[in-house]
Amino acid sequence: MKLIVDRLHVTLDRSPVLRDVSLEARKGDIVGLVGPNGSGKSTLLRTVYRSLRPADGAVRVGDDDVWELSPRAAARRTAAVLQDAGGNTTGLTVTEIVALGRAPHHGLLGRDGAEDHEAVSDAIDRCGVRPFADRDYASLSGGERQRVLLARALAQNPRLLVLDELTNHLDIRARFELLDLIRATGVTTLAVLHDLDLAARLCDHLVVLRDGAVAAAGPVLEVLTPDLLADVFGVRASTERHADGVVRITYAARPLAKDEGVEDDGARLTAGAADH
Repeated sequence: MKLIVDRLHVTLDRSPVLRDVSLEARKGDIVGLVGPNGSGKSTLLRTVYRSLRPADGAVRVGDDDVWELSPRAAARRTAAVLQDAGGNTTGLTVTEIVALGRAPHHGLLGRDGAEDHEAVSDAIDRCGVRPFADRDYASLSGGERQRVLLARALAQNPRLLVLDELTNHLDIRARFELLDLIRATGVTTLAVLHDLDLAARLCDHLVVLRDGAVAAAGPVLEVLTPDLLADVFGVRASTERHADGVVRITYAARPLAKDEGVEDDGARLTAGAADH
């Protein structure tokens, strides 16, 4: 299902946080939100998953503005996986955590039925958590917990996934495995990612935020230019797609000083990310 954010404005404590932000994610696309700390990425996500009402503008999932839907109806369309989003999980098994994703599909006195059990079982299998389905969620590693939270989101049968720094605190193997899981879902996804290399590996398109506004948007190589990396992120770097299909971001060994330009090269370090 298509996501459209249209001229969004958000104000907190009478100060503008987001200004005239627009973006689009086509059905099945993965769009990454990147930008410096404090640029408004998580705030934008909160408006999309209906946690923070914008001062102006619209967020449409499919044909409907999410702020004109009931909370339950909106939750049936959009599933969010946030940082430290386990909530009160004391004593709950992995299966019980995943089953919480079915809550938007129940009435006040609703009980799990065959459709719910099938959705939970399918999400558990898709995310590879079947081997520890009966374990206490609290006993799992960080990577295992993130898989479980993604499974909980998929159990909702959402049309849109919203992910906030899902790979934080994971080792590199766990990060790559989780990104592969996300891409395999086929669900339209809007994801905040701190690591530009991982963003390039996962995303079809990137939206760069700076000071609450869109600085650039488009395919990875068109967005992550040396000028933008210098202007927005303050680093000397370049991007290039190699013959193996991998986009590599090559960074200088030190950040730009305020009076330096991108032509000042210096020693460089290389990281890789697959372009889609």
